[in-house]
Amino acid sequence: MLAVHLVAFYFSKLQEDPTKKVDRFLHAMRLHDSQLTDISARLQAEMKKGLLSDSYAAATVKMLPTHIHSTPDGTEKGQFLVLDLGGSQFKVLQVKVREGMGVRRGGVQMEEKTYPMPKELLIGKGTELFDHVAESLKGFMHEKNISLEKRHPLAFTFSFPCEQSALDKGSLLSWSKNYRARGIQGKDVVQSLREAIDRSGGVDVEVLAMVNDTAATMMTCGFDDKYCEVGLIIGTGTNACYMEELSHVDLVEGDEGRMCVNTEWGGFGDDGALKEFITEFDEYVDAASHNPGKQIFEKMVSGMYLGELVRLVVLKMAKLGLLFDGHVSDALRAKGGITTAHVAAMEEYYHGLKNTRNILMQLDLSPSSDDCVAVQHVSTIVSFRSSNLVAAGLAAILTRIKQNRNLRTFRITVGVDGTVYKTHPQYPKRLHKVVRRLHPDCSVRFVQSESGSSKGAALVAAVAQRLASRRRQVDATLSPFRLSPEQLQLVKTRMRAGLEAGLKTKGPSAVKMLPSYVYRTPDGTEQGKYIALDLGGTNFRALLVKFRKQRPRLYHKIYTIPLEIMQGTGEELFDHLAQCVGDFLDNMGMKNARLPAGFTFSFPCEQTAIDTGILMNWTKSYKATDCEGHDVANMLREAIKRHNEFDLDIVAVVNDTVGTMMSCAYEDPQCEVGLIAGTGSNVCYMEEVKNIEKIVQKKDRTEREEGRPEGEEEEEKEQGDRTEGKKMDGGDEKMCINTEWGGLGDDGSLDDIITPYDIEVNQSSVHPGEQRFEKLTSGMYLGEIVRQVLLDLTRGGLLFRGRVTEALKTPDIFQTKFLSQIESDRLALLQVRSILQQLGLESTCDDSIIVKEVCGAVSHRAAQLCGAGMAAVVDKIRENRGLDHLNITVGVDGALYKLHPHFSGVLQETTRDLAPQCNVTFLPSEEGSGKGAALIAAVALQKQ
Repeated sequence: MLAVHLVAFYFSKLQEDPTKKVDRFLHAMRLHDSQLTDISARLQAEMKKGLLSDSYAAATVKMLPTHIHSTPDGTEKGQFLVLDLGGSQFKVLQVKVREGMGVRRGGVQMEEKTYPMPKELLIGKGTELFDHVAESLKGFMHEKNISLEKRHPLAFTFSFPCEQSALDKGSLLSWSKNYRARGIQGKDVVQSLREAIDRSGGVDVEVLAMVNDTAATMMTCGFDDKYCEVGLIIGTGTNACYMEELSHVDLVEGDEGRMCVNTEWGGFGDDGALKEFITEFDEYVDAASHNPGKQIFEKMVSGMYLGELVRLVVLKMAKLGLLFDGHVSDALRAKGGITTAHVAAMEEYYHGLKNTRNILMQLDLSPSSDDCVAVQHVSTIVSFRSSNLVAAGLAAILTRIKQNRNLRTFRITVGVDGTVYKTHPQYPKRLHKVVRRLHPDCSVRFVQSESGSSKGAALVAAVAQRLASRRRQVDATLSPFRLSPEQLQLVKTRMRAGLEAGLKTKGPSAVKMLPSYVYRTPDGTEQGKYIALDLGGTNFRALLVKFRKQRPRLYHKIYTIPLEIMQGTGEELFDHLAQCVGDFLDNMGMKNARLPAGFTFSFPCEQTAIDTGILMNWTKSYKATDCEGHDVANMLREAIKRHNEFDLDIVAVVNDTVGTMMSCAYEDPQCEVGLIAGTGSNVCYMEEVKNIEKIVQKKDRTEREEGRPEGEEEEEKEQGDRTEGKKMDGGDEKMCINTEWGGLGDDGSLDDIITPYDIEVNQSSVHPGEQRFEKLTSGMYLGEIVRQVLLDLTRGGLLFRGRVTEALKTPDIFQTKFLSQIESDRLALLQVRSILQQLGLESTCDDSIIVKEVCGAVSHRAAQLCGAGMAAVVDKIRENRGLDHLNITVGVDGALYKLHPHFSGVLQETTRDLAPQCNVTFLPSEEGSGKGAALIAAVALQKQ
């Protein structure tokens, strides 16, 4: 009875508007924006599952890596053979990219031939299928007179789901469409192709790339539109690809840059995610397919199924008496009676109804005018649902790209191919409209692929060649920065020789080895108030340090040293310092108190006592006149007298390295080495006094001048007298030596590792020819070395599209702080591009990767060189003390060590590798060399 009532109900509606009748019958296929947004969110979740290694196996959207790392940039060039296998026909092509006469700049020229693909090959042996492909290739080359004597690069478009482990390796996951060739699934299809070509004989090709048709479409459109980073196929099948951040692709090693991911979104819904959107007609189509339960999304969308969906709807309506007065023909009952081409014809603007009538009459039906309108509307709803679902899929991809790149709005181009998109008169407009409605914050452009996926496959090969060539050139450029263990061992040996030579009085030494007259480190009993003054870079720091039984308290103020003061007269410089000190004491309310002061002066000084320091030479950006050869402590005292507002008792002149060691030794008694790795680079350490010839000889000379009998020291040695200050050539007494290791190489000893970029930086510096080791290792110079490398790469066309901007030509614009930022593991390439943009450098994703690599090479070498130098120092200390194993702490200060994400780790690793008998702990200084200067003053006063 229910069936009778239903028929009566439908019969009562026969006289109404035929489109409304269809709307009511197919209401489940009419999707609203809220439903599309829901579908898009579900697809996003599946995409994320497909990218993660722990959920990939369960994901219906496989998100297959393609190993395509870059879209075309317009510089690609070459001749390529292309095989295109994926549908009912097979094509062989010769593609010329910017080759030969008549090809426009940046253009592509193609010759192709289509070969039939017999049905028996689709379901036969896989070897027979690939033998047919190889023979067709061979025939094409003969026909086109392509030389068989030279090796030809070849790209292979293979439009089936493959798991690729490299650009030229891919295992077939499953056949789709009508292909079911045996013995290929699970195997490397590129290897199967190579074997077939070998069996054919007489052809020499190099298969560079295997490409999915979707990725090839993106590459084809990307050749003419740099914003094209999405590929879409809506034809016999459907699929999409896009450029994903490599850091999100778990199945591939590495996290720099992007990679094209083939979503294989046709499988979306295989786990029931689209259950409430699936109609009975979708269920019929799925059940009758060769792969039931698989490719659910594709069966709702693609051209292989749209015509069948329309036929099933029309058949059901006819059976219910809603069409053709209830008449059902055998032709209408037959599968395939309505094709997707019919659907497109029925929806033509001007001839749609006429086409509909003709198609229905071919099915042995006698349609009325209302029947034609109704069937046309069925086609519209089925195809409209397809475009809506594709729009929801694209919205998911666009959302992911937007989130990946942390953008509010962005511009992107979608490259599209496929017969449904190209032949259906209204499909593109509907798709574009819905995508823009779902993603109003995205400026989306759709570009139809004119040359299909074959051109794209050639471009993938061309891009691969370009990237490989660029990789070789970049590697060659950076190769001199990558030091071998043998080279590092030589640096250690040369540093050790420099240390030894600097301790002697005879012969020149690039490593100065300056005595500091600091004989011991703090013991924790230091008390009182001290002023510390710290000059070493662009800032001058004044501190008040109060030592108590608890932790010391510090108060400080920082003052800027203008460049004109650094490079003016010495009197102007020290008057400026005295003015700063006066201001600080005024702020602290201590102008009338005469406090002891330690003066940290971070330039090479020859000291004859702890409270004197003769400036040997300026470094960094300083070159104030009438200072070199003068006692800087006296120059400050005289400036204070000229100021005539306060008085200070300068009891110690300290290098910042020594101050850092003393500061850390207050926390760790094992700290006997100080390292500065910041604007400058230097090391100090506690050396045996007996090894410091200049101190021993000075003491001997002083004693003789005072009338001490010769031989008395030997007599004291025999008597075992070890009183402090009376025995300078033996015993356990130590003195801190400021190595000034930055001068290593000034004698040419590092010429074999110095690059042309280092030479350029040295020649352009304030002090050419000096501090060669420091110019390889310190923050003042690393950024400029990077700029020189980037300039060279750009001039060679390997960066920034070969455009040398004024910014790139500006010395010192690339500061070392940018290295620390760019090399941060947490920094996305988009942020790297932002930093470069601030410097006036417009970069692509590929450019950003190379810039990061250049920064890494320069900073890694700097850290390794410091590690080699440190290994020389700690090994010397160990041997001085006759130890098989040494435990020692190094106090460290400097922005390069503290702020660069990898410098400290590489430094420590290199030290460990080159000094395996030393257990070296690196302790960052919390308060810097200022606290150390105050401690040295306190220790010096305690000794008096």
